Amino acid sequence: MTKPKIAPSILAADFNNLGRDIQMINESEADFIHCDVMDGVFVPNISFGIPIVEHVKKIAKKPLDVHLMIVNPENYIEAFAEAGASWLTVHYETCLHLHRTVNQIRENGMKASVCLNPHTPVRVLEDIITELDMVLLMSVNPGFGGQEFIHHTYKKVKQLKKLILESKSECLIEVDGGVNYDTGKKLVEAGADVLVAGSFVFGSENPKEIIRNLRNI
Repeated sequence: MTKPKIAPSILAADFNNLGRDIQMINESEADFIHCDVMDGVFVPNISFGIPIVEHVKKIAKKPLDVHLMIVNPENYIEAFAEAGASWLTVHYETCLHLHRTVNQIRENGMKASVCLNPHTPVRVLEDIITELDMVLLMSVNPGFGGQEFIHHTYKKVKQLKKLILESKSECLIEVDGGVNYDTGKKLVEAGADVLVAGSFVFGSENPKEIIRNLRNI
């Protein structure tokens, strides 16, 4: 079983000491820094936007994995590229012209990722899976950290892995929401490549150890 990549979500970081927490990720075995951008329209919460991503990029030594939980994401692709995103995730549910949006992301020099909400079936990506660098499966309803893991996600990971293999796509599978040692192990066994962890990392006494243990799960 291949070791998963780990993407700590700074939504759960201490924003009074954000620089300290970013430095912790820099020094850890994490692979990405996950940035959740929420607009209060698509999801019932507002998090942060382009200025924070720019600030994080100035001190980050890991690639920024930016997840846009916003309506009309196509209007902000260039801005997030300039802010320093390496990976940009848009929601299937917010993109009227998904293929065009994915091409826009790539044209701006970023890796393209599409996210599916818990209720959205994997099959909607059949016609675009070979164009993607990553698919993010939400294992909680987007908008808030610290939610309970939705167990149907294991089945979705297996379905997505099957689709990727059958289409000969090279895209990664990322999962976000309720990740801990137990769910993380089962997700990797099902085929997940990247685990996003927020509360589990930043709510611990030793975040670096949590990150290391997740990678070696």
